[in-house]
Amino acid sequence: MCLLKGSYPQPNSCNLSSSGDLSPIVRRREWDVPQPFLSRERFKPIMQRKNRFDESEFAEVPSPCYVIDELAIEENCRILGNVQELTGCKILMALKGFTVPDLFPLISRYLQGTCASGLYEARLGKERFGKEVHVYAPAYDDFEFEEILKISDHIVFNSIPQWNRYRPLVEKNPTRMSCGIRINPEYSEIPVGLWDPCARYSRFGVRADDMRSVPEGIEGLHFHALCQQNSDSLERLVDVVEEKFGPHLSQVKWVNIGGGQLVTAPDYDIDRLCRVISDFREEHGVDVYMEPGEAVAFNAGVLLATVLDIVHNEMDIAILDASAWAHIQDVLATSYKLEVVGGEEPGRLEHTYRLASRSCLSGDILGDYSFEEPLRRGSKIMFSDLASYSVVSNNMFNGIPLPAIVIYTRSNVPKIVRRSRYEDYESRLL
Repeated sequence: MCLLKGSYPQPNSCNLSSSGDLSPIVRRREWDVPQPFLSRERFKPIMQRKNRFDESEFAEVPSPCYVIDELAIEENCRILGNVQELTGCKILMALKGFTVPDLFPLISRYLQGTCASGLYEARLGKERFGKEVHVYAPAYDDFEFEEILKISDHIVFNSIPQWNRYRPLVEKNPTRMSCGIRINPEYSEIPVGLWDPCARYSRFGVRADDMRSVPEGIEGLHFHALCQQNSDSLERLVDVVEEKFGPHLSQVKWVNIGGGQLVTAPDYDIDRLCRVISDFREEHGVDVYMEPGEAVAFNAGVLLATVLDIVHNEMDIAILDASAWAHIQDVLATSYKLEVVGGEEPGRLEHTYRLASRSCLSGDILGDYSFEEPLRRGSKIMFSDLASYSVVSNNMFNGIPLPAIVIYTRSNVPKIVRRSRYEDYESRLL
């Protein structure tokens, strides 16, 4: 899982090789003839899109709330749909990254299904999204696994012993499914260990030294080693996978190359992505799956909060109804800096404030910003690009309500689809 958005230091131009040194990895073969892949210019207007709304349009909606732009979601899905059309790959929606069921009918018109990390996500994908359901978890509970068997099209196992344990149940299941093994290429360019699935001592997947051959009954391989990265990182990762697992690739029917690809970001190299996928499919004769999480909802929503009070303790502190700890935990877990509409670095504009939560946690601080106009009770604060991951990872610490969910429709109307209630809090505890 990756929660990085906004401002975060990225890896430098040197790229780690599979051995951990800084020597460059040789690129896959160059294409001698220009290929008819997706042109960046074709989607330039979409990529340069800004939020279609501002806080003045939401005086009547609950606060805090996530405001998700329906049109932006569809624009992102169109881009992903074109990648599928041009490469023949299949793209799944990662429910761990974005889960708003009211938008599933729209998204399912473009994507092939969902990928889940356990029973509850799998059920939601099956019942509300439809189409294919793919499941991977580091470990399975026996009861949950029996339920997962009933609703899944693909199941990925974390280890060979795990596959051997559940294989009899898979073979007895009346509905046939395709099973895979997650592999660990032991290569990553992710700068933060918290999000690095291939870090030393990682619990995810089988290393090349531990896989002499593809186990009988296994039809696919799955790897995931990226987080909010561009297609050059994928290309280097694929090189390492081919180097370490090359003999096994011809023994399977499909390969899932995971997520962590910001395909819908303005600077993402879609042409390279299409070449890497098409080259891989052609060379190894396999179907290719992708499961980007953030790309579906990238730059498609905001978190709208309200100033409840302002206090002064050597600096002005605006207390909000939103919480970093409850609503945006990656702010506290990393050096990630939220983007605030109309906000700049401290001291750059006339009025500087620390934006803090109303929770009892001393460090529940969303950041320091400056504004042209002074804040006051009732002022609205809009945090950019918080549709993905934040919606699915928030909690009700201190009994603070979850943000409402508002869809900004294609007809420019805010539609409230979810409000936080006391019963939500009570049901988590009883």
